[in-house]
Order: sequence, then C-alpha cells, then structure tokens
Amino acid sequence: MAFNREVPSGRLAAHSLAAVLDTLKATIAELLHQSLLTIIETGAAEFTLPAEILVERARDPRHGDLASNVAMALAKKASMPPRELATLIVEHLPQTPQIERVSIAGPGFINFTLAAGVTQQLIAQILGAGEQYGRSDIGEGQKILVEFISANPTGPLHVGHGRLAAYGASVAALLEAVGYDVHREYYVNDAGRQMDILAVSLWLRYLQKRGEEISFPANAYRGEYIVDIAKTLQENYGDRFHFEADAVLANLPQDEPDGGDKEVYIDAIANRARELLGDDYAVVHDTALTAILADIKQDLEEFGVTIDTWFSERSLTDQHLVDRALVKLQEHDSVFEKDGALWFRATNYGDDKDRVVRRANGQKTYFASDIAYHLNKRQRGFDLLLDVLGSDHHGYVTRVRAGLEAMGEPPESLEVRLMQFVALYRGGKKAQMSTRSGGFVSLRELREEVGNDAARFFYVMRSNDQHLDFDLDLAKEKREENPVFYVQYAHARTHRILQHPEVRKRPWDRTNALKHLAKLDHVKEEALLKQLARYPEIIQLAARNRAPQTVVNYLRELCASFHSFYNDVRVLCDDNDLRDARLALATATAQVISNGLGLLGVSAPTRM
Repeated sequence: MAFNREVPSGRLAAHSLAAVLDTLKATIAELLHQSLLTIIETGAAEFTLPAEILVERARDPRHGDLASNVAMALAKKASMPPRELATLIVEHLPQTPQIERVSIAGPGFINFTLAAGVTQQLIAQILGAGEQYGRSDIGEGQKILVEFISANPTGPLHVGHGRLAAYGASVAALLEAVGYDVHREYYVNDAGRQMDILAVSLWLRYLQKRGEEISFPANAYRGEYIVDIAKTLQENYGDRFHFEADAVLANLPQDEPDGGDKEVYIDAIANRARELLGDDYAVVHDTALTAILADIKQDLEEFGVTIDTWFSERSLTDQHLVDRALVKLQEHDSVFEKDGALWFRATNYGDDKDRVVRRANGQKTYFASDIAYHLNKRQRGFDLLLDVLGSDHHGYVTRVRAGLEAMGEPPESLEVRLMQFVALYRGGKKAQMSTRSGGFVSLRELREEVGNDAARFFYVMRSNDQHLDFDLDLAKEKREENPVFYVQYAHARTHRILQHPEVRKRPWDRTNALKHLAKLDHVKEEALLKQLARYPEIIQLAARNRAPQTVVNYLRELCASFHSFYNDVRVLCDDNDLRDARLALATATAQVISNGLGLLGVSAPTRM
C-alpha cells in the first residue's frame, strides 16, 4: 500500500498513518470482541472470551496494516484449528468503513487493510453526518420496550427517581442511536394498597381543612403536596366528602405510637373511608392520582425525559389481561390449587419457590399483574423487554422470566437493569429522601438548584450497579473539577475559535480544509483525531452494555485532548491551508461533543 504526501487520490499521508493505526487498534479489538461474542451466542463455537485482544502492526505490509493473533490464542479452547477459527471470526466480523479488506495469513493471523484516506474520511464523515455521526443500524430495527422510573404516583419524584429517569432516558437514546426501534414506557401503579393510603391521606387532610380534629396516621403520606391537593379538593367539591371526626374514628384500632400497629390502623381507616364515601371514594382516589401524575409528567418533561406510553396498572384488570395470563398458565399446566389459592409452578422454571397468583379470597397478586403486564408487552410486538428498576427488585428477574416461559414466551426476552441508590450531599450532610414522611428532596428541587444539565450528567457518571454520591457543591462549581462544566466548556471553546473576529473576517474553506488534513501531524492533533475516531465504537459499546457512563468517560477524555490541543497548537496560524485543516478539526470536535452530550440529555452551549 503506497501513500502520497500530497494525497491527490485521497489516500492517507504516510506521516499521519501512525496516529490512525494506533486509533484503529482499539476499534479493531472491539470489532473482534463483537465477532467472538456473536460466535458464542449463536453456538458456532464454545470458548471463554479473552480478557484482552491483541492488535498490532502487521509484520508484512503486503498483508495489511494491522493484524491480530486472536484465532491462534483461542484455537485450543475452541477445539478448532486456528485458521478455521480465524475464518469463523472473519465471517462474523461487523463491517466498518475504516477497513477496506480483511484476510487470513499463515497459521491464522487476521490481517486488516485500512480504507483509503482514513483521516480524511473521518473528519469529512463527521462534518458531513453532523448530528447523525456515530449512529449505526446494528440494531436492525429490533423492537425494544424500555420501561423505566415507574415510581408509584403517591408523591413527587425524588432524587432517587431522578437517577432512574436519567439512566433510562440515556439508555433508550443510545439504543436508538445504534438502530433499535425503541419505545419508552412508564408503568403507573394506580391500583393497590399504596394508592388507598394516598387516597385516605388526602381525605384526612381535607377533613382537617374542614375543621375536624383528626390525628394524622403514622403510616399516611405526610408531604406538603397532600395539603395542596386537599385545598384543591375543597375548592372543587366543597363539603361533599365531609364527615365528622366521630364518624371517621369510631371503633378504629390504636395507631402508633399509642400502642397500636400502624399498618393495621391505616388499613382500617382506609376501609372506613370506603364505607363512608361510597362511590365518592373513587373521586377522592382519582383526584389524588390525577394531581400527582400530572406533576410527575411535568417534572419529567422539564427534565428532558420523554415517555411514549403511560401504562395503567388498573387497565390490566379492566381489560381482563390478568385473567388471560392465568388462562395461559393453566393451558400450560403451570398452576395448581392449594389452601383455596391458585399457585404458579415457578420452581419448574428456575425460581426458588412457587408463587401465589390468586389468593383464597379471589384477589389477584402483584406477581400475577407483573407477568400479565410483561405478557402484554410481548403481545404488543416487542422483541426485548428492558426494565430499569430499583435495586430492591433483585428477585424480580427470575420469577417474571419464569412466568414468561410458562406462558410460551422466551424468558431471555426480559432484561432487567437494577439501579443502586443515590445519596444527595449538601454542605457535607446527607439528605433524607422519604416520601411517606414528607422529608424527601424532590427531583424538581434538585433541578432548580444545580440545573438539568448537571443533574442529567451526574446521574449517569457511575454504572447503574454502583451507589452514587451526588455532590451538589461540585455540581454547581464553574471550574474544570466539575465534569459537566469541563465538557461543556470544551464545546464552547470550539465555538469561540470559530467565532473569532479573524475567522469572521476570513471564513475558513471546508473544501480546502479536507484537501490538507495531512498537515495535521502535531502530536496533539493526532491525539485528538484518535479520540474522534473512537466515538462510533464508544456509542455501540455503551448501547450494548446499557452503560451511559461509557459516554461520560469518553467525553471527558475527548475534551481533555481538545483542551490540550487548544493550549499547545496555534489554530489561527499563518499557513492558510493548515489553518483551515485545524478549523475543520475544531468543528468536528464540537460536533462529536454535541452528539455525545445529546445522548445524555445534556445541552452543548456555544458560550459560557
């Protein structure tokens, strides 16, 4: 492969090849990893994925530019001749425009020949693709339903819910970026005991506003938002729901801390509410639900989180979806009766115990609703069901997969990502977040204090399976120690260059810039080019691993390279051709930063 310094044919300049080869080593290693993973998943061969895949310069330039010995390293484990395994790897290798040809040489080396003009293609591709740069179609339109947040509508979203929102939204955006057909859903728990507690909490606050002296239950929802809704209830309905305290409290058991059981007491007073209110109980219930759900929707909209469907838990009963799911279990001989209850034979499908789906009193269990809901997801045509749940759902995966399998659905169609807790620190003190007590810190309060950008960025800086300590003081800092400021400042810096008076007076020529990219041979320019070349693979890696923190880490590294380039290289130099090439590089960098931030739901300011 010969290279011409003036690159009239679009080939890559020789002195820039080293930077590109170094960049593509990581890219090719990732492509080989994807190929090996596909081979294992399809059963074409059995072996353990290597911890590291070696990619080096090809010893013989006639065979290619880069080479890997991965087939020889794995041949024994795969019980397969090296060249045969190499052939299998090449057959499953994802395509990339950066590689012109892949060949097999000697005992099983896999050689890669770079496409012509890789450096030129990279910057030209970024500038040409714009917002689409880094996106791909490896998902092939597979339909994925991402269910996330799904917080009980019993109060405003708190900062813990915010982490679920930021993570789920970013994962959904990443999956869309690599070609999946993504649908975002929020499961509204608008039925069950917690909603009854909410309804009675609202009713009692309403009665207090009407002048009744009633002690508020220990296990009721105490937030000020309940008082606000009670005010609205009184304004809209007057005395319609008013009963005297004696009628409300007659013959109720003791509450805590008066020697009683708070759980028994709250259930008893909820039953009293149903008894006294009759059909109006539903009005109180739905008033609370509507008000809080409207607040949640507004909060998420302001946070930049889109939800395509708000799925009602009550619809599972209203549309007989739970009954249909139980029929399917019966058809597969997966249920039995014991002590008057209907049980699911979950142990036949890998669960640690059988599960009740219908109690002796005829009431369906939460588990029955869960499997009915997931069956409905599959019946709506979704290939993969990705649930983003709190860490307390660790036993959820096995039992719901068991239910899906028992109803004739592939258990692997369910994937669950558990979100660890977030701890919010302000002034060195850890804030409490209890919706029931009313002492929580809401997502809205967090957003108002640090801004949407800092909240979205900080929430996804750590893996979902790691606890997150959210440092409010750092999030508000306007200095490079604040990671979101550091990245956004790099983007603003690119635009400061492009809006420089000298550039406005003498605009750069894109066509000329693309002709002279071979002049970008400064060590800091090559380092920046390496980072830009990684972006598409980073997006694929982040999407595959459901790991938006991969994008965060990449952006910090990219911006470090750009800041270093900015500090050491004179962009607006006297050489007009080099000047244009460097401005093209700065423009491409701005585009990649903007694209990456966009996937995280963070803005890319042009001035700071």
